Amino acid sequence: MAWNPWRGMGDLPRDVWILSFVTFINRAGLMALPFLVLYLTKNLGYSATSAGLTLTLYGLGALASAPFAGKLSDRIGPFLQMKISLLLSGALLLIFPFAQSFIAILGLTLLWAVASEAFRPASLAAIVDIVTPPQRKMAYSLNRLAINLGMSVGPLAGGFIIMISYPLIFWVDGATSLLAGILLVLTTQHHARHVAHAASVGLQAQRFKVLQDKRLLFFLFAIIPVVIVFFQHEGALPLFLVHDIHLPESAYGILFTVNTLLIVIFEVPLNIAMTHWPHRHALALGAFLIGAGFGATAGVSGFWSAALAVAIWTFGEMVFLPGAVAYMAEVAPEERRGEYMGMYQMTFSLGFTLSGWLGTFLLEKLGAIFLWAIMFLAGSLSAAMLWRIDRDLEKDSKVLKISEDAS
Repeated sequence: MAWNPWRGMGDLPRDVWILSFVTFINRAGLMALPFLVLYLTKNLGYSATSAGLTLTLYGLGALASAPFAGKLSDRIGPFLQMKISLLLSGALLLIFPFAQSFIAILGLTLLWAVASEAFRPASLAAIVDIVTPPQRKMAYSLNRLAINLGMSVGPLAGGFIIMISYPLIFWVDGATSLLAGILLVLTTQHHARHVAHAASVGLQAQRFKVLQDKRLLFFLFAIIPVVIVFFQHEGALPLFLVHDIHLPESAYGILFTVNTLLIVIFEVPLNIAMTHWPHRHALALGAFLIGAGFGATAGVSGFWSAALAVAIWTFGEMVFLPGAVAYMAEVAPEERRGEYMGMYQMTFSLGFTLSGWLGTFLLEKLGAIFLWAIMFLAGSLSAAMLWRIDRDLEKDSKVLKISEDAS
């Protein structure tokens, strides 16, 4: 029998495939956010500072709303929240070009951020509801495959659409969000499995406050350094490649494509092969490879060495990101999965917010060698902390069981 790296994919539930297809449609239309700054400066004539403020407001809205979106998902169910998120964000994008005053633009941007980003924690929680524990990494890898395939289409298409009309990118983006929402409404039933359970446990669930969960807090603190490292690909990395190595801007676009192609080809089979790895082994390996890949950037002297460094941290990304979500799904109480996924999403938003400033600051003040050395150390720090998570989980599980028996 021939080896099949995609074995087991056919066993995933129907709704996982539907959700992945919906995610692909939504991401394939994602073009308004990448071109928001250009739209505000070139089409509406606002200053770069004003455009940057608008983009920052989107990020802050996503950061602040993530835990609340997670709690809402637990109350109304993740599938219903995803439908509302897609339909509402689609409607907001359709009317966005009609806003001309800066106050109106800021208001719509904030609403857009809250509505759009509500999809993420709900989608992560939904997958947990419809797959078995051994299928989680496989299902999250399929979902990330859909995201990356869509992202390879959306910004590229947006670059051509914007040459025709700036407002058109909002209308196309909004139309694809509405299409994805309608498809989700027509093809899935309302899943409320963990919502029903939440109602049954009543006040007992309120005792387990998220910020009192030591397992969760340790994990979130452990991933912050590597998340900051990972998001250097949107901050310090392009500056380093263009200004220090003197590669053309197009080279960075090609390297981004290398990252996407590697993910499309290898992520799903790689995570299928690693299905039975302990969480701490997979997460520590992924974090270390991300740190090592960005650390290796210190030795980059041209395109091919840059491509090798990108390949290293891409393999780390492929191991770390699905593994991190799968771990969150395992430690989250069933009735609070959305809330836990919201905290996870908030941690990534925080890492993204810190990464741009920190990376560019270190690059400017200390230079590239120190920047990439610090990124390697940060990735290694996360790897060392993540190596401990299963042992801490086992210890906390015993304490929790004794507490439950006593009550």
